[in-house]
Amino acid sequence: MAITVKPLRPGQTLLDRMVSAVEKVRQRLLRAVTALEAAGVPYAIAGGNAVAAWVATIDEAAVRNTQDVDILLRRQDMPAATRALETAGFVYRPDSGIGMFLDGPDARERDAVHIVFASEKVRPDYDASAPDVSDSEKHDRFQVLSLHALVTMKLTSYRDKDKTHLRDMLEVGLIDASWLSRFAPELSKRLKILIDSPEG
Repeated sequence: MAITVKPLRPGQTLLDRMVSAVEKVRQRLLRAVTALEAAGVPYAIAGGNAVAAWVATIDEAAVRNTQDVDILLRRQDMPAATRALETAGFVYRPDSGIGMFLDGPDARERDAVHIVFASEKVRPDYDASAPDVSDSEKHDRFQVLSLHALVTMKLTSYRDKDKTHLRDMLEVGLIDASWLSRFAPELSKRLKILIDSPEG
């Protein structure tokens, strides 16, 4: 398959593009949470940005960039959240199969805010439901899942990127072997594998 390299704009460097990519995600996150807070909609940041927020409390050099903006909402708050996010320029994609708000009418699915419904299973085959938005705390400018709730979600999903995020948290000491007793046996087993195989 041929790869099409996107040309640089006049005066733009690859470093400029790299910085811009990270900043766009940060601005998307801030616009979304600002809109939700202004509308009084309870929420919590989940996913890679939540991991980054927690890792940054220990070692900012260990923070991993992410393109995802994942926000936990209660399903009953979806109408109010939709109004708030659309006012902030996001476009709801009801046909996406998940709660997705594109960052503008011409945005791609990568340029979106993804909604995770609180207290519901992200996938039917998952052992545990997502936490409630109340299982969170204020970090700087936004509400973030508690560390225990975040680790539980990552152990439940357990995809490659979840394992990477868990290893990041293990590496900086946010979690360790003392956490094994905090989870159901299957999740504890998954964490033990990561602890015993830190390099994958």
